[in-house]
Amino acid sequence: MQNILIIGAGNGGFALLKLIQQADHLQVKAIVDIDEKAPGLKLAKVMNIPTYKEWEPLLDGDIQIIIDVTGNKEVFPELLANRPATAVLIPGEIANLLVSLLDEKNKYINIIDHKTMMQELIFDSVEEGMIGIDDQGIVNLFNKSAEKMTRISVGNAIGKHVHEVISSSELPRVFDSGRVELNKELTLESGTKVVTSRYPMINEEGKQVGAVAVFKDISEVVRLAEEITNLTEIQKMLEAIIHSSDDAISVVDEEGKGILINPAYTRITGFSESEVIGKPATADISEGESIHLKVLQTRKPIRGVNLRVGKQKKDVIVNVAPIIVNQQLIGSVGVIHDMTEMRGLMKELDHARTLIRTLGATYSFKDIVGTSKEINFTIEQAKLASSVPVTVLLRGEVGAGKDLFALAIHSESDRSAHPFLRVNCSSWEEHLLETELFGSAEDGFIQPGILEQATNGTVFLDEVGELRKKTQAKLLRVLRENAIIPVGGTTSIPVDVRIIASSSLNLEKAMRESTFREDFYFQLNLLPIHIPPLRNRKQDIPAIAEHLLVRLNQEFGRNIEGFSEKAMESLLLYDWPGNVRELENVISRSMIFLQPNDRILEEYHLPKSMLVLPSEDVGEASLGTLAEQMDEMEKKVLEHALKVSGGNKSRTAKQLNISLRTLYYKLEKYHLA
Repeated sequence: MQNILIIGAGNGGFALLKLIQQADHLQVKAIVDIDEKAPGLKLAKVMNIPTYKEWEPLLDGDIQIIIDVTGNKEVFPELLANRPATAVLIPGEIANLLVSLLDEKNKYINIIDHKTMMQELIFDSVEEGMIGIDDQGIVNLFNKSAEKMTRISVGNAIGKHVHEVISSSELPRVFDSGRVELNKELTLESGTKVVTSRYPMINEEGKQVGAVAVFKDISEVVRLAEEITNLTEIQKMLEAIIHSSDDAISVVDEEGKGILINPAYTRITGFSESEVIGKPATADISEGESIHLKVLQTRKPIRGVNLRVGKQKKDVIVNVAPIIVNQQLIGSVGVIHDMTEMRGLMKELDHARTLIRTLGATYSFKDIVGTSKEINFTIEQAKLASSVPVTVLLRGEVGAGKDLFALAIHSESDRSAHPFLRVNCSSWEEHLLETELFGSAEDGFIQPGILEQATNGTVFLDEVGELRKKTQAKLLRVLRENAIIPVGGTTSIPVDVRIIASSSLNLEKAMRESTFREDFYFQLNLLPIHIPPLRNRKQDIPAIAEHLLVRLNQEFGRNIEGFSEKAMESLLLYDWPGNVRELENVISRSMIFLQPNDRILEEYHLPKSMLVLPSEDVGEASLGTLAEQMDEMEKKVLEHALKVSGGNKSRTAKQLNISLRTLYYKLEKYHLA
């Protein structure tokens, strides 16, 4: 280790100190300057290096190198005269030159590093796979696309002979021949079909130093070629589908003249082929204007238009889309839905929904079973919520009882005499959910939605985390302004409802991922209530089980008196990822297998497929919610099916009896694409 004394702590001393501290074999023993504010002295204090105003007393120490960066011409001769015989004295000019050279070197190193990084980024970003070898056939280039297609990691490819990576590779031959090979088909060991081009690599001196292959995955192209088989068969199949449809289908050419109708069209409109084919698209319209002609003019689809068609002037809904081939409009296709019967069914359904939503709104806090401190704390919060007219957000896992708490809060509030309407936000498509919530305005007729139907009452938005941001924005307006605008309408309608929302999702994470609006979250979260999972209040399980048993006895017509000691121990050992809902399911299934004379539910009655005890051989992979375990099982099924079909997605979809579109969705969901 070489000890260094720096004389002068100005900018030069500061730069030297930073430079020397990066070297393993050099050590600054001290730095000297008469200016206490010199930058080098400040840096030295941070680095715990001794600082001095005078250099004379330091020359007796163990110093091998002295560097003068004072800029004072009188200092150097004095240092030269007084330095130890074993010490080397370096003037400031040389020291500054060294710093400049090293700075220049670091600058160029940074430039080279940046260029290298950009080259590697480009190399790994291209869609085509790239593999390069040296003159010995050793792989020295292997990008991410090659890794994906060969299913061999970069780490397992670089440094190995190319035949260990791709046994059928022709790169060594290309290196030997020095000839370019273009667009050669090859099937990799992974089953991926590629088209590859191979090139010899020649340096600036004209010497051959290796070879490189560039290849593109054509598996999807081959699959599409396999699926496009007999056009005549496809045409016949499409005609059979059109003729078997219960919805009326009509097709017109670019001039708006009819060229095809199906039997359902004749049944609904009363017009035969001879009255439509070759005739203008207005032939069947009794009230309104032809949507076919509108679509041909605008080249855009039109959906959900109400018309009266045919000889009997039937109420229908019409969807029409343009037919565009090679960017040229050649006609349009329309689908007509007969609404005469459907409107009556919808009225009956709306009436049934209203009745169902009002059922079960008589629960109170007495129906929430448990004495643990966790559930008692939650009940006290809920009682507070029932006494104040603010928005409530119920948080908890699936099956924890959020709907029961919502009903209890409503029943104990001053709105209990008015409707309690529940909406499951995860079970509706967005456009249908908006109509369900806000109602619709159509042809001057307003169909009231849930928010209007629940006037003076409560609306329970279950799983509010599933809402799209557009619907969140509309509900935010309800919370802030107590007003709605029906779908398709323009006039604001005042509403007086209380909102209770619930979610089993992590809404904070959803906000970070920009799928849940912050302003909507804060408006909902005025009074948050967390419902504890069953595993955190296991002391309540016996009481809950007995409570469920009473109700299930009534439903099943049984007279089960209770649980055996071992059966209850098993219930207490389980962690209940599905919470109270899962507990109810387990007890229900157990009761199905009881004999008519059985009065006690024993441990062996419990369904083993659902109730796995810790003592059994269960790996960590089985832990998690029911949805998580089902997703994991579905992923394994997909992986196995892909392996059996050799990676052919079309055969995989047929084997699993699902559509190709569904298969691609699931492969993307589980990162198997």
